[in-house]
Amino acid sequence: MDKKRVAIPLVCHGHSRPVVDLFYSPVTPDGFFLISASKDSNPMLRNGETGDWIGTFEGHKGAVWSCCLDTNALRAATGSADFSAKVWDALTGDVLHSFEHKHIVRACSFSEDTHLLLTGGLEKVLRIYDLNRPDAPPREVDKSPGSVRTVTWLHSDQTILSSCTDMGGVRLWDVRSGQIVQTLETKSSVTSAEVSQDGRYITTADGSTVKFWDANHFGLVKSYNMPCTVESASLEPKYGMKFIAGGEDMWIHVFDFHTGDEIACNKGHHGPVHCLRFAPGGESYASGSEDGTIRIWQTGPLTHDDSDEATLVNGSIGKVKVSADEVSRKIEGFNIADEGKAREKEKEETGNE
Repeated sequence: MDKKRVAIPLVCHGHSRPVVDLFYSPVTPDGFFLISASKDSNPMLRNGETGDWIGTFEGHKGAVWSCCLDTNALRAATGSADFSAKVWDALTGDVLHSFEHKHIVRACSFSEDTHLLLTGGLEKVLRIYDLNRPDAPPREVDKSPGSVRTVTWLHSDQTILSSCTDMGGVRLWDVRSGQIVQTLETKSSVTSAEVSQDGRYITTADGSTVKFWDANHFGLVKSYNMPCTVESASLEPKYGMKFIAGGEDMWIHVFDFHTGDEIACNKGHHGPVHCLRFAPGGESYASGSEDGTIRIWQTGPLTHDDSDEATLVNGSIGKVKVSADEVSRKIEGFNIADEGKAREKEKEETGNE
């Protein structure tokens, strides 16, 4: 009976090009949601528990590199190769604001209080947009030393974290002074940076290393060498006992946080894994790949000692129930918007080349 269980993920189709970013909302009264960014220029919103498609945000004219949802999952934001960042109504799919940039936008992030949007990209400038005054010019933070790859907020929106495409390290900026206050040194460029749900750790992936940093004192807590070059890593949010990492070998590796031992290895993607994120309750995690699919994997029972006994067939441990009415309400809102957009698209296609 000690046969190794094979993890069978939920496979979410819909994107026609590689999936390059994933973001889970916190748990809301309507459940929790997953947004995905893809080079096909159409970010998608899904039910975070079931992976069911809710809607597609239509409007970008180039690859979408980054996506996020605000704390209440009422608005989405995306950064694109069409030199824009857009803020969307997550209930209807409508564009609320479009912020033009002078180059590709690689990263975007809502502040915890949902009033601000942070963007960064190939312009090497971090910008903070006030969503209460969207027409006002953004605040520009001191010039980034390289092209921005990742951005996120920490310390209740008092600090900004960013990494660059063309150099190692994670820089921490004081929002009030706009100056770099600390640099977390890494050998390779940091392709993924995540602040843990409890605000204790910063998880980074650089080259073939995953590192965990103290988010308050900025010391290196743990550093583990990976079996291959990894592009993304995520720490289990509830107990912090395990973490996942994925990259060029197409597999999702699960490790023990305290020892670095590999606990499991999930295979299924047919291309490199670009992004990984745990669901807010830690009961599942999602992976996005070059193969254009998103896969949602069940973590199994979450306990303090993490005794991995039997996973329920439907993996329903610790799940947040989303009523059918709530999901259909979101879907209906999107379908109305989709029909309108389809008509607009027909007009554009007949009017343009």
